[in-house]
Amino acid sequence: MSFELDTSLSDALGAAPARTLDRAFGMKAVGDLLGHYPRRYADPGELTPIRDLPIGETVTIVAEVLSSSMRRMRNKPGAMLEVVIGDGLGRMSLTFFAKGPGQAEWRQKELSVGRRGIFSGKVGMFKDTVQFAHPEYELFDDLDSAQRRADARKNVPIPIYPATSAVQSWQLAKMITRVLDQLGDVPDPLPEALRVSEHLLTARAALDGIHRPKTRNDIDPAVRTLRVHEALTLQAALLQQREQVRSLTATPRPAAAGGLRETFDASLPFSLTTDQQQVGAEIAADLTADRPMNRLVQGEVGSGKTLVALRAMLQVAESGGQAALIAPTEVLAGQHLRSIARMLGPDLAPRLMPTLLTGQMSAPERRKAALRVASGQALIVIGTHALLAEKTTFADLALVVVDEQHRFGVEQREALRAKGTAPHALVLTATPIPRTVAMTVFGDLDTSVIRVMPAGRAGTETFVAPLAEHPGWFQRVWARAAEEIAEGRQVFAVCAAIDTTKTGTEAETATPPDTEGRGPRWGVVQLDEVLGTHPVLSNVRRAVLHGKMPSEQKDAVMRAFAAGEIDLLVATTVIEVGVDVPNASTMVIMDADRFGVSQLHQLRGRVGRGQLPGLCLLVTEAEAGSLSRERVDAVAATQDGFALAEVDLELRGEGDVLGASQSGIRSSLRLLRVVKDADLIARAREIASDILEHDPTLEHHAGLRATIDRRVTDADRAALGKN
Repeated sequence: MSFELDTSLSDALGAAPARTLDRAFGMKAVGDLLGHYPRRYADPGELTPIRDLPIGETVTIVAEVLSSSMRRMRNKPGAMLEVVIGDGLGRMSLTFFAKGPGQAEWRQKELSVGRRGIFSGKVGMFKDTVQFAHPEYELFDDLDSAQRRADARKNVPIPIYPATSAVQSWQLAKMITRVLDQLGDVPDPLPEALRVSEHLLTARAALDGIHRPKTRNDIDPAVRTLRVHEALTLQAALLQQREQVRSLTATPRPAAAGGLRETFDASLPFSLTTDQQQVGAEIAADLTADRPMNRLVQGEVGSGKTLVALRAMLQVAESGGQAALIAPTEVLAGQHLRSIARMLGPDLAPRLMPTLLTGQMSAPERRKAALRVASGQALIVIGTHALLAEKTTFADLALVVVDEQHRFGVEQREALRAKGTAPHALVLTATPIPRTVAMTVFGDLDTSVIRVMPAGRAGTETFVAPLAEHPGWFQRVWARAAEEIAEGRQVFAVCAAIDTTKTGTEAETATPPDTEGRGPRWGVVQLDEVLGTHPVLSNVRRAVLHGKMPSEQKDAVMRAFAAGEIDLLVATTVIEVGVDVPNASTMVIMDADRFGVSQLHQLRGRVGRGQLPGLCLLVTEAEAGSLSRERVDAVAATQDGFALAEVDLELRGEGDVLGASQSGIRSSLRLLRVVKDADLIARAREIASDILEHDPTLEHHAGLRATIDRRVTDADRAALGKN
């Protein structure tokens, strides 16, 4: 029987192994198994350092049997076999308990002195000796053939696979070999001429080369070929999705001479920056087309993304179209409402009737707001997840604006877009995205960037307060905050948790534990208590703000802070995006090493937004030279968010940067790495674009079509379509 990549694993391996692979790795078909690539390769002659094995982890080693001993159990039937293996640098024991007669003798005979093999198990300790209890193993050639085949085998790498306690590396290797032995033709994503010109292997040869290389020299060409396949599949799927959106018919929404947008522009007390003008022109052109806009706008904190979005809302409103802006938090939604109403002014606001719709509103308020939205009276609607509710309907939803896109799952975004007929979509993010990530995650969106900041902003200075080296600086941080308050300015103090004495959801910890399993040291509750005893700050107007507070209370605190009625706000990252208080001059971030680079940059953007110079103090106990400290130092070293995005990507890896909410193939990259493979991704996009330009349905590129169909499931396609 010949297998294909779509052959089910139950047909290829049997029902029991297929169930095991499905439970362990979610594998269904032969292609899934063959897409489980080795994480490294061992040499038959390689001596893995047993002395460095991590206790408690499941590992695979190559070693030789040095001795064995068997003894009968005293208080129960059976025998225990202890086998000592070594790698030339250390020794460890293998322990087997045998109940049936002859089992121990059989295993002792099999594991005779001098036999070498691969041993897999969970590393344990017994009487100060490293051990495996009942490990899985596969021995190399039997003694008779070992000598004859030694020369032939000595250069053959042994693939070591990502494994679990249920499925060991050697078991995966055996199953993969069995499948490869019976694998038929494999569709090649690249046309033959292009494959040759790019110096790539065939798809079949690449799978053989990565799973059972004859020498180390076979591995790199195989990996490069499969990386190109992965990049091409991804980029072709994204470009197909973009064309699919463009094929939809949308209602053109041109701006009228003397209309709402022109009236608004004339009322502005400042001129648009060159970037705002450029991005605004791109959006305006998109809105006049008869296909839906699908555009991502990146911009630094305070660069004017909301202004650009508002001008787009006014343009669609001229023809009676509604715009819905969805924000990740109620605080931010309320902030957007106030900001937009303020920018519209007393003449335009009543005509647009900006309306807030959130889940925490009282039932009468929500009914009143929903009626405005459903009737079309509200031409600008701002809200949170309440906009997604089934009972929330629009009269003519023309534009969807998603603020801080990475905060939403794709299903949520699609639910909002589905409330209109092919509405235009505008995605905003203040988190600068490296070029390759944007190409990989948002490859189906047109991208605009606002880099130039509006004139008149004083900017922010950032300093690290390294308590590991200078414990006394803790007091200096708060003395500096007191100085700012004495000057009539306001201060943010941000913590990574609400209450560090609580656990689980009660703590609402914004960051994961450190490498030693410890949570943040400072919570809002703890910091507020300490500041309450401070000789100066205990007397200032102080308040707390966090996600567990009732909506009305959160909104009241934020309003009071914006009105200058609170001097010091102790908060979680609920204030991370969108909160605009020009009089706030100082941002103190506790446990700064617990936050990502982009998040620190976002938080810093809350100050220095007006004519007052901003000050950001990053308080950390991370040791100098640690990865955590590198992140903090990087933020202090530059104000350039795009440069920091590249640093963030280098330090954290694309898995974290892409984020779990970016479901679909984009967050399940196998060999492709968006930093290392930037040029390859760009080249793959060129190839995919050229192919699709001449063959949009891939009628003449059956191999690429088959690869996309296999790698990009219906769920993935839905995910791609929901950005």
